[in-house]
Amino acid sequence: MSSMNTPQNNQEHSQFALLANRRFGPLFVTQFFGAFNDNLFKNALVVLLAFQAGKWTTLPAELLTNVAAGLFMLPFFLFSATAGQLADKLDKARLARYTKLLELVIVLLACAGFALESLPFLLAVLFLMGLQSTLFGPVKYAILPQHLRPDELVGGNALVEAGTYVAILLGTLSGGLLAGIPDVGTVWISAAALVVAVTGYLASRGIPAAPAPEPELKVNLNILTETWRCIHFARETRAVFLSILGISWFWLYGSVFLAQFPVYTKLVLGGSEGMVTLLLAVFSIGIGGGSLLCEKLSRHKLELGLVPFGALGMTLFGFDLASVTPAHAGHELPLMTLLADPAICRVLVDLLLLGVCGGIYCVPLYALVQQRSNPAYRARVIAANNILNALFMVSGAVFAAALLTHGGNIPLLFMIVAGVNALVAIYIFTLVPEFLIRALVKLGLRAESPPAP
Repeated sequence: MSSMNTPQNNQEHSQFALLANRRFGPLFVTQFFGAFNDNLFKNALVVLLAFQAGKWTTLPAELLTNVAAGLFMLPFFLFSATAGQLADKLDKARLARYTKLLELVIVLLACAGFALESLPFLLAVLFLMGLQSTLFGPVKYAILPQHLRPDELVGGNALVEAGTYVAILLGTLSGGLLAGIPDVGTVWISAAALVVAVTGYLASRGIPAAPAPEPELKVNLNILTETWRCIHFARETRAVFLSILGISWFWLYGSVFLAQFPVYTKLVLGGSEGMVTLLLAVFSIGIGGGSLLCEKLSRHKLELGLVPFGALGMTLFGFDLASVTPAHAGHELPLMTLLADPAICRVLVDLLLLGVCGGIYCVPLYALVQQRSNPAYRARVIAANNILNALFMVSGAVFAAALLTHGGNIPLLFMIVAGVNALVAIYIFTLVPEFLIRALVKLGLRAESPPAP
């Protein structure tokens, strides 16, 4: 009898036990190093453009960094529908290995771009990295219901989300540090990206087979019609589509906050690069911690009642963060000096708890999308999710830029986004009362106390 049908003991009920299980461990390592490499290269290139763009071009660094961010996101719009079709047509484990081989090729191209000091070449590589991530996205999420039992699905999603954010954090920090090495920074970036890509490919070879649900599917290369078809599949089940909208909103919310950290640190907190790194670390650790907390709070099952609590926390801590006014605005003070200020400590606590609530909010939504999507086109539903995630993130960036260039400030931006978060949550929970009903049931169960013996 396979391990899928064996009884559970207490150790196996721990989400961390999945890391040692072949049904999940190799996939986790594969996706972790993929996210790490994306952010290592992307942030290294952004840092190089910010400080060394004069070697390669006369264009302003501010323009180039935004172009770089846009090029990485563009493939999610263009190729998510194709990626979803491929993940429904091919064995997902095999497709994962193909995408990791593609990553190896892209990293070798990046090495060539650094050696040639060719900016167009490196920007093209960044686009290809976005393409590789686009192809792997539906595999990463659609494969989980094939390999995990229903009582493991929340824990598996929690580990994937936590691992992704830790990888983003470590990759971003590594990219910035390596880019700052004088003279040989690009050599170290190339070597590190190559080692990480090889490690990810080797891990992908351990992913068990995940047979295709639609092996006879004919891939439609028309981006527009297939994108609409993916969204149509997602809309078939109302709760699935609204959960996708909720996930997409979470990515908009998080990306708006993350994007402001450098300027927020300089203009509002009065800090420098070290403070930016600390904000990023606290926020990422919060999301990872909240994601891991989901399994304990949900007791190994899909618990939609957690979503309203997560949304409430995102609003409350977002408002509180916007209301903090440190006395050091406009001054660049050392990190330890800032940490002695209670207002700065309040900012860090707000960011940590905001991240925790974000993790609690999004993990059940991912699990719902996976559980309630039709297995025949589950990967295309995940592709629709990726498309809408990208659309929401770009919309958030455009709104933030418009507000900040027309007299608004970052605390006001945080307050508006937190307020809209409350409206989005109310809208979704009104359309799908199951979320609120489960929350009220959970509150009722916690309120009941057992009679005294």
